[in-house]
Amino acid sequence: MTTDGGLDVRPASSAQWDLVALGEVLLRLDPGEERTHTTRQFRVWEGGGEYNVARGLRRCFGLRTAVVTALVDNPVGRLIEDLMLQGGVDLRYISWVPHDGVGRASRNGLNFTERGYGVRAARGTYDRGHSAASQMRLGDVDWERIFGEAGARWFHCGGVFASLSETTAAVVEEAMTVARQHGVIVSYDLNYRPSLWRDIGGSSRAREVNSRLASLVDVMFGNEEDFTAALGFHVEGVDESFSTLDPASFGRMMAKVVAEYPTIRIVATTMRNAETATRNDWGAVCWSGGRLYSATPRPDLEILDRVGGGDSFVSGFIYGLLARLGPQLALEYGAAHGALAMTTPGDTSSVSRAEVEAVMRGTGARVAR
Repeated sequence: MTTDGGLDVRPASSAQWDLVALGEVLLRLDPGEERTHTTRQFRVWEGGGEYNVARGLRRCFGLRTAVVTALVDNPVGRLIEDLMLQGGVDLRYISWVPHDGVGRASRNGLNFTERGYGVRAARGTYDRGHSAASQMRLGDVDWERIFGEAGARWFHCGGVFASLSETTAAVVEEAMTVARQHGVIVSYDLNYRPSLWRDIGGSSRAREVNSRLASLVDVMFGNEEDFTAALGFHVEGVDESFSTLDPASFGRMMAKVVAEYPTIRIVATTMRNAETATRNDWGAVCWSGGRLYSATPRPDLEILDRVGGGDSFVSGFIYGLLARLGPQLALEYGAAHGALAMTTPGDTSSVSRAEVEAVMRGTGARVAR
C-alpha cells in the first residue's frame, strides 16, 4: 500500500503543473579546478535553490514544472533563459524587466562558485544586489491564474528568495496563501544564508520572517543550521560544528517543529558530515506521522561538486511524495538523487530516474555497456 505521507496530493489530471517554483535564477560562473580570483576562464550554468528543484523534477523525473521569476531583458538574461530552456522547465511566468543600459535600476544576479577540493571548502561569492527577482512585489504575479485557473499540485519556495529584499518575503506569503486556498501542497526550504540577511535585520529578522511563513507550509526542508538560525530550534547534544549530529537527535527537534506549526506534516533534511570538500558522509532523515524515517547511509561519498546536492535531494523527495510512494521511498529517492547530482558539475543533476533507482538498489559503479 502506498501513501503520500499524510498529504492530500491532488491527482495529476486535475492540474496543469505538478510543481511551480518561485525564486531567483542566477548565472553561475564556475572556475572549474581554479580559484575565482586567479582563473582566466569560467564555465557558466544556471542555478537557484528553488529553480533547481523544478529542473530536477522535470529533467530527471519527467514531471511538469514551471518557474516564477524575473530577469532583465539583456544578453545576460537571455543567456540564463537559454540555459533554462535546456532544463525543460516552463518559462511562461518569467517577468522580463527592460534593461536601462547599465543596470542602475535592475540587473541579473551572478554567483561565482568554487567547488572546493580536499581541505579547501567550496566557496560562493554572490553578485546579485538590485536584481530583477529581488525587486518583485505584492501583486506582481497573478497567483489566481497559476493556482486557480491552470492549477498546480505542489508549490515550492525557500529562504533564499525570501531574504533577497524587504519585499520578496511578502511575495512568498502571498503565493503560499493563494496556493493553500486552491489545495496546493506548499513546501519551503529554509536555506539560511547569513550574507543575504545581514543588511535586512540579520538572524532576528530571519526568524521573524520564517516563523510567519512556516505557518503556511506543509513540507519543511532544512539542515540543522537552518532550523537553528532561521526558526530558533536547537538540536540537543551536538557541538557547534554539528559533526556529532545523529538521526535520533534531529528527529526530536523535528517533532518540536511539527508541534509548533500544525500545518507542517513532514520535515526532511539531508545528513552531511563533510570530512573534506570531496568526501562527505551522506544521508537523509524525515519526520512524518509521528515517526522518524532514515535513508540508506552513504559514508565517505566521493563528491565532484557539492553545490545543489540539497536541492536535488528535495526534488527526489517531492517526486516520491507526488507519486504517493510514502516517506521512506521518497527519502531514498531524494538521497540517491542528491548523491548523484554531486558527481557532476553545475547546480543541477544530469541523471535519469533509472540511474537514481539503480543507486537505490545498490548497483555498483561498473561501466554500463
